[in-house]
Amino acid sequence: MRKSKICMALALVVMLLAFSTQAFAFGKNKFEQEVETETGAIKLVREVQRGGYDVISTEELKKMIDSGKDMVIVDTMPYEDSYKKEHIPGAKQFLFPIPDMKEWDTKETDGKTKADYEALLGPDKDKTIVVYCGFVKCTRSHNGAEWARKLGYRNVLRYPGGIFAWKGAGYPAESVK
Repeated sequence: MRKSKICMALALVVMLLAFSTQAFAFGKNKFEQEVETETGAIKLVREVQRGGYDVISTEELKKMIDSGKDMVIVDTMPYEDSYKKEHIPGAKQFLFPIPDMKEWDTKETDGKTKADYEALLGPDKDKTIVVYCGFVKCTRSHNGAEWARKLGYRNVLRYPGGIFAWKGAGYPAESVK
């Protein structure tokens, strides 16, 4: 079952990256674009394997939100530059760095501790936790998902498309007034 989820994640990543590389790959031929797509897809799958969490698509997340599922959605982007301007409805903000965060470093998390993150996620270790950042290549969501797993949360999902895929699907975003 885990292998089928990884295959599904890989297929999702390939589709998302194909769209994003088409949009940003001016002057590149289709072969060069495919190398970029493959590189990004493999990077994501390896992060998922290493992090021990699963992935969720834009449509799956929208259905969960619309159904009223009890979950915590975490936006891992900087507060002023991103979250304040727009985020997925109901998301809470907690900054994570882009490079792999193997050890907890409060300098990289705006001075926040593991206890702060655990307080944001709540006491129910079986609650669904969805972590996202800006777009597929952004690894802030990997760090947030991996640390949720390290803190003992069992139902952790990474939404790799992030706010770009959310808005690309035409779904509304919230902002902080």
